[in-house]
Amino acid sequence: MSHKGTHGTNVSGSGDSEDKRYAAGENEQTLTTRQGHPIRDNQNSRTVGNRGPATLENYQLIEKLSHFDRQRIPERVIHARGTGAHGYFETYGKLGEEPVEKYTRAKVFSGAGKQTPVFVRFSTVTHGKDSPETMRDPRGFAVKFYTEDGNWDLVGNNLKIFFIRDAIKFPDLIHAFKPDPVTNRQDTERIFDFISHTPEAMHMITFLFSPWGIPANYRQMQGSGVNTYKWINKDGDAFLVKYHWEPKQGIKNLTQKQAEEIQAKNISHATQDFYEAIESGNYPEWELCIQIMEDGEHPELDFDPLDDTKIWPEDQFPFLPVGKMVLDKNPSNVFAETEQVAFGTGVLVDGLDFSDDKMLQGRTFSYSDTQRHRVGTNYLQLPINAPKKHVATNQRDGQMAYHVDAAPGQNPHVK
Repeated sequence: MSHKGTHGTNVSGSGDSEDKRYAAGENEQTLTTRQGHPIRDNQNSRTVGNRGPATLENYQLIEKLSHFDRQRIPERVIHARGTGAHGYFETYGKLGEEPVEKYTRAKVFSGAGKQTPVFVRFSTVTHGKDSPETMRDPRGFAVKFYTEDGNWDLVGNNLKIFFIRDAIKFPDLIHAFKPDPVTNRQDTERIFDFISHTPEAMHMITFLFSPWGIPANYRQMQGSGVNTYKWINKDGDAFLVKYHWEPKQGIKNLTQKQAEEIQAKNISHATQDFYEAIESGNYPEWELCIQIMEDGEHPELDFDPLDDTKIWPEDQFPFLPVGKMVLDKNPSNVFAETEQVAFGTGVLVDGLDFSDDKMLQGRTFSYSDTQRHRVGTNYLQLPINAPKKHVATNQRDGQMAYHVDAAPGQNPHVK
């Protein structure tokens, strides 16, 4: 039985002839089982007589149904609804008027014009993966850089601040915003009960209930790393930094009335807008800007620069462009890429480091831990998560391992 999709391994350039790749009468459009067995009939079960019953040795039926029963993985506890795309980051080689190497030795930023592949996932935060994209909700803005030194994940939101400054409150915050466990509906009393006991959340809630709380789409949405990080230069000098993505398409938000009118017709308007823009060649772009200050105490400030509920004033710490990002390719498979992509705030490369931001410390554990639960122990072997460079570790085995990341000397095939 033929199938319009492409099944079989592409061994282009291997020199294998067609008759070695496929058995007699087969080609790359021949439908097969996962074992590679050609399937004559994918629409009728094997039965005893025309009316049945079905037979236990109906392998094709059992394989088809058993895989179908397992084709979903647990959705993210937060950021469940997401849209992604591939692209590249191009560095300017400078920070303001200074060479960027003055502040960081991270290679991803050095050398004007250097391009680094990226994958970006935009998301809503509170609700499930099939919820409307018109909800009043923060938006996730996560970028995976496949750098020459390994992966770097810059995980943030569209708003520049967060509700809390201590990660121990994070489960309580999310439980307050999630649907009530009895009614299964979001309850504003639960939300504001938490907010009323958390004074530092007032800054974020003000943003959320302004027009910034409903971005019009993903292309015209800002992004922020939210937490304070560090840059380290070649001499070991450290600087505190904040990351900000500014859309070159301009910024656009929705009023509540506009959002309700869109939701009445389309609950996936932002995903549709984003996909169609890239397909039509209208590639969205963002400029990455940095706010920077000396590491150490800052008694001259009336706030703690490590506090993620605060904004660094732009007049004191201006936005300095360091590069741009262009997204120019939609995923070829949403599940394999957008759903299985895994980000973590602890995924840093040389020249980038943690600050003592308490919220950042908690996120660094939680993000990677949830991916091991959600996707599996070997989630970093998936193509969307694997670095585009040599990997050699002493970690091995576990569910769904399909190769050994052996360190040199542990495996004779690794030189």
